[in-house]
Amino acid sequence: MTRVVISGTGLYQPPHVISNAELVEAYNAYAELQNQKNAAAIAAGEMVALTPSNVEFIEKASGIKQRYVIEKDGVLDPQRMYPRFQERPDDQISLMAEIAADAARKAMAAAGKTGADIDGVLCAAANMQRAYPAMAVEIQQAIGAGGYGFDMNVACSSATFAIEQAANAIRAGSAKCVLVVNPEITSAHLEWRDRDCHFIFGDVCTAVIVEAADTATAPEQWEVLGTKLVTQFSNNIRNNFGFLNRSEDSDPDARDKTFRQEGRKVFKEVVPMAAAHIEAHLQQLSFEPTAVRRFWLHQANLGMNQLVIKKLVGGEVNNDIAPLILDTYANTASAGSVIAFHEHREGLKAGDLGVICSFGAGYSIGSVIVRKL
Repeated sequence: MTRVVISGTGLYQPPHVISNAELVEAYNAYAELQNQKNAAAIAAGEMVALTPSNVEFIEKASGIKQRYVIEKDGVLDPQRMYPRFQERPDDQISLMAEIAADAARKAMAAAGKTGADIDGVLCAAANMQRAYPAMAVEIQQAIGAGGYGFDMNVACSSATFAIEQAANAIRAGSAKCVLVVNPEITSAHLEWRDRDCHFIFGDVCTAVIVEAADTATAPEQWEVLGTKLVTQFSNNIRNNFGFLNRSEDSDPDARDKTFRQEGRKVFKEVVPMAAAHIEAHLQQLSFEPTAVRRFWLHQANLGMNQLVIKKLVGGEVNNDIAPLILDTYANTASAGSVIAFHEHREGLKAGDLGVICSFGAGYSIGSVIVRKL
């Protein structure tokens, strides 16, 4: 069977940072405006006043301290509370393809590849900018790749699910070198006016080069020993925004149809699922969790990651065994585990094992077990 390696990664980091303090100031100004507007209804008991947010609440609930965004003025405008992007004509590269191409070129440079070497492009993200043409095909054109491209969405597990598709294509012989990109413009599908979730997401894009080992020339390579995917339906994380909305005559005053979640239920249900999934995957390959040198986990919640690792290996959880990028980047949907892998694989030696694992809406869990060559 063809051996498969990850030979390069790339990261697009947006130009703007929103601190928790900035976010709280904007949200609280919005909440005050709404409470003033609805004062009579609140006094009559017909509505509940919006509760202010605070930095301590955000950091305790999530571990997040800041997030990167492509545009911040619109997000921090209490009268708007979502990004302000300029519409682009069809003959100009789209925003999602632009940031994906940036991350892709960095991954290609790390792997020693040009566009001509890429014969598959998978654009895997929690939300696509449009239905068609596929974002992947536009990215394929932007980097000068051949072969084929297609979009896929498994929410926050999209990156690991795509890495399996890339590895399978290489093993099947339908591709020799596949680019996986995860452009996450999460600022545009977050309800910034909801205190329970307004702090969760940040923008970013990651890219991974997956190729046959016999074509790889990069100085650093990670063999993909195995991949494992699972899904189990749950409504606890959901995004109902889509093209059918305009035909449904929904209540114009209802909550935004973008991201929402039942955070406590997600925590309680996903942690044991993720830990059991990783342990079973390792056992399939005759490894124990304690043999893993580093875990690069989905970056949604600090407490969630700590508990997953404790269930797997016990003892104290630290950045050496499970690096955290959540505090700086916030939740970046499918890109989180790849950012952790991209930024925190130093110090590992040939033969060391690692696990890249993401989990999210669906529920969905994807794991990739790698060994440094």
